[in-house]
Amino acid sequence: MSQKLIIISAPSGAGKTTIIKHLLQHPEFKFEFSISACSRAKRENEVNGKDYYFLTSEDFKQRISNNEFIEWEEVYKDHFYGTLKIEIDRIFLKGNNVLFDVDVQGGVNLKQIFGAKALSIFIMPPSVTELEKRLRLRHTDSEENILKRVGKAKEELLFFNKFDKVVVNDNLANAIKETENVISEFLK
Repeated sequence: MSQKLIIISAPSGAGKTTIIKHLLQHPEFKFEFSISACSRAKRENEVNGKDYYFLTSEDFKQRISNNEFIEWEEVYKDHFYGTLKIEIDRIFLKGNNVLFDVDVQGGVNLKQIFGAKALSIFIMPPSVTELEKRLRLRHTDSEENILKRVGKAKEELLFFNKFDKVVVNDNLANAIKETENVISEFLK
């Protein structure tokens, strides 16, 4: 069986990370999480090399120059996110399928790069209002960052039709089940 890639993207606060945590618990999917690199500050509970590879903006730019990324994006000014080539190689060498948790533009880019070998899923929030409410309930961002994320989310929602499948997360249990079913069908 050749390995495949599952790309999960969503605006911030849509629930993709929660859904991904459930997907990683399915041994039959043989998933390994692709750890993205980023240049933003590490949050309190995050671990370097587990949640992200935390790089300085300068290091990130140097790795871009060295062509070490499959894809990368400057999501906000001097806030870079990307997928290192060695990360995919590491997962494939173990015989596992790759599970991506990436921003919307990264998801579109990865799908274009990997084509039929990848399934792209867009997690859609029920509304922008609900998305903003979820971001506020996290208590991880300043008011300024929440407003920036909501603005970015409005732009990202326009990309849903560039994904293979859209899952609306208005009920978490249903969204998880629907995502599992779509992935199960793709991996067959």
